[in-house]
Amino acid sequence: MKIQNPKSKIQNRLIVAASEYDADMLYATKFWAPDPFIFLQRNGKRTLVLSDLEIDRARKQADADEFVSFSKLEREVQGKAKKAPPYEKVLSHFLHQRGVKSTIVPANFPLGYARKLAADKIRLNATNGSFWPQRETKTDEEIQMMSRALRITEAGLARGVEVLKASKIRRGKRLLWSGKTLTSEILRAEIDSAILRAGGTPAGTIVAGGDQACDPHERGFGPLYADSLIILDVFPRDAKTGYFGDLTRTVIRGRARDAQRQLWETVKAGQALALRKIKAGVDGAEIHKGIQEFFAKRGYRTEVRKGRQVGFFHGTGHGLGLEIHEYPRLQKVTLKERQVLTVEPGLYYPGIGGARQEDVVVITKNGCWKLSRFPKQLEI
Repeated sequence: MKIQNPKSKIQNRLIVAASEYDADMLYATKFWAPDPFIFLQRNGKRTLVLSDLEIDRARKQADADEFVSFSKLEREVQGKAKKAPPYEKVLSHFLHQRGVKSTIVPANFPLGYARKLAADKIRLNATNGSFWPQRETKTDEEIQMMSRALRITEAGLARGVEVLKASKIRRGKRLLWSGKTLTSEILRAEIDSAILRAGGTPAGTIVAGGDQACDPHERGFGPLYADSLIILDVFPRDAKTGYFGDLTRTVIRGRARDAQRQLWETVKAGQALALRKIKAGVDGAEIHKGIQEFFAKRGYRTEVRKGRQVGFFHGTGHGLGLEIHEYPRLQKVTLKERQVLTVEPGLYYPGIGGARQEDVVVITKNGCWKLSRFPKQLEI
């Protein structure tokens, strides 16, 4: 399988994937399916090859020009043989029927299928970058859908804050809620339930308190405690459109110590600095570097202490859309209008805890437009 030449005149595009898990397929078809199916774009015409289970629903819902029955193709290949042919043989048959001699495929195209097509003299050219480059910037319709995903996200965050606020502080600073010790697992379930009720699908919600939060992707476990920094990182998918929301807030149930408040305020100020600098044409690496320098001046150096990372040791932000982490990474590109990115600096010091603030913005010519609305409040 070759890497695509950017000057290539090849117009055919092929995807074989389940749209429920593959963002490029969902983007192309606007159709949800849990099992792989075939998408072919040839001479501007979009054809879907689907199982009998899905084809009638696809005719009503999918963005395509033609719908072909996989079972019909399968029977043509099988002929009088007793065993049904493998999927890749049916795929090759379909492409030969359509006169496809070469096609662009995603970089993650299945290797077994690629080998079969190559053996059958169909040349594949893997994209060197995004399969749909237009996904990098968002249309007005996509921005509306992402705003809806963020409202779902905020419903989850609101429930998390509500439960923490209603919890009681007991001996040993354990939190008691609804007659039970409040744990990361319980609070996560409450957040995720609110997301489901709002029309979203939860995806790995983080509820991490104390030193657990010093590992930024630790989901959190066990009892939650008063007077401790708790990171709530919520990133559900809108069950209707497939677009993600992604927001983080850091809170304390009770009272903050000076060290905790200073950490929290510094992260908030660092994010505000980034939001002021963001606009089309700016080098994202300079924004990231500027936050690190700001943190260092406040006394929060990024380094290794006692064998572990402390400070600000992850990226400033990432692209958001049909994937939770999609192109581009904020600190690795020159920003463009209509990119939708997270802005999420954080600081992590065992003994104090972790703090992160995350919002979602649309890049504009003169700045950025914040899509998220959820307030930032330290003590609840």
